[in-house]
Amino acid sequence: MKIFNSKSNKVETFVPIEPGKVSFYLCGPTVYNHAHIGNARPIVVFDLLRRVLKASGYEVKYVSNYTDIDDRIIQKALDEMVSESEIAQRYIDAYEWVRDNLHAGHVDETPRVTQVIDDIIEFITALMDKGYAYAVDGDVYFRVNRVKSYGSISHQKLDELRVGARIDENEAKENALDFVLWKNTDDEGIKWDSPWGMGRPGWHTECVVMIHDSFGGSIDIHAGGQDLRFPHHENESAQNYAMHDHDLANYWLHNAMLQIDGEKMSKSLGNVIWAKDYIEQFGSNVTRWLLLSTHYRLVLNISDDTISQAQKSIQRIGDAYKKATLTLSLNNIKQTNNYDVDLYQSFLEPLQNDLNVANAQVALFECIKKINQSLRTKDYDFEAIDLYVNTIEKMLDILGLTFEAVNLSDADKTLFNNWENAKAIKDFEQADIYRQRLLEKGYL
Repeated sequence: MKIFNSKSNKVETFVPIEPGKVSFYLCGPTVYNHAHIGNARPIVVFDLLRRVLKASGYEVKYVSNYTDIDDRIIQKALDEMVSESEIAQRYIDAYEWVRDNLHAGHVDETPRVTQVIDDIIEFITALMDKGYAYAVDGDVYFRVNRVKSYGSISHQKLDELRVGARIDENEAKENALDFVLWKNTDDEGIKWDSPWGMGRPGWHTECVVMIHDSFGGSIDIHAGGQDLRFPHHENESAQNYAMHDHDLANYWLHNAMLQIDGEKMSKSLGNVIWAKDYIEQFGSNVTRWLLLSTHYRLVLNISDDTISQAQKSIQRIGDAYKKATLTLSLNNIKQTNNYDVDLYQSFLEPLQNDLNVANAQVALFECIKKINQSLRTKDYDFEAIDLYVNTIEKMLDILGLTFEAVNLSDADKTLFNNWENAKAIKDFEQADIYRQRLLEKGYL
């Protein structure tokens, strides 16, 4: 298994901390609104990685958090005159609907920030005791210049960094790059008591604590969108170095961003699209295929053409699978566990090389071709049909695509036989009636 490590900026052979097991954390959403289609990309990409790791024989513990306290959540709660927890739960439910409908619901733990406040306070206190953090008027900041490795995730040098878009210039800080661990506040939002007064935790500390709570230490893989590489993941890594003198994760993975018709998705352009709307309009399989249609480290441009291509691909797969499973069912052929090992390996191996979906799809469509060829013969080779149906099912399971196998009832089989008999005796009027009934059932 090979994956691209953002820290080294190269593809590396994956070697887990514990042989045969993988600890895997995906930075989850801040739940103040619905997930847009860009938020859905890491859901699908890293679910695919989880599936490939499992197919490669690893036992995977997969954790993805919810940031359920944030200024935007608080503001929405104040606007609607409800609690922050009600807002958070609303959008957690919505996010989980999206994740489940993208066939990515296999998450082992989903910790929430509000569940680990005591642990966060304890963690910040320990950083202060070690001299890596300092308090100013109830706020607590992290001393960036004390961590020599700072910049190793984003490949930026400390002395070259400037106060930027997500780094607040604050005269109270010792260094403009120091980031907040605890925010003192007297606003109307939810807050907790701490040694530094009432306040809320800083974003960058939350994930470090949740990772340690879920895994008990450093992990194999830490993943998220490219926008999290700096400052969020950089700051997570720095805190772990400060506390434990080693990195938080051995492999840092980031998916690239998404565009709509060649433009960045943004509120100002009015082109923000909710993931739920794509799923409802195009279906789960098409949306998932679309999100995997470009290598995860490249910008994905969604357009009418890419949507159409995804729809055609899913239709092609679905048609072949339906016809093959219908043929097996109609002829009372029970599926075996046999599959084409070489063809399956030619599918899996590209995915084991940093999720090369494009090359894996070549093998998948070769399998579709073999299914179609086996269905065109005058006398069906049921052994071949069974072999390639089982092969495509293994491939589709890894890609996270679901198609329902046709399982005909005795009445359905009788209807098919009546149709064939009517055609054989040239009773075309009756044959058309049978055909219409089969069409209505979705079998033709």
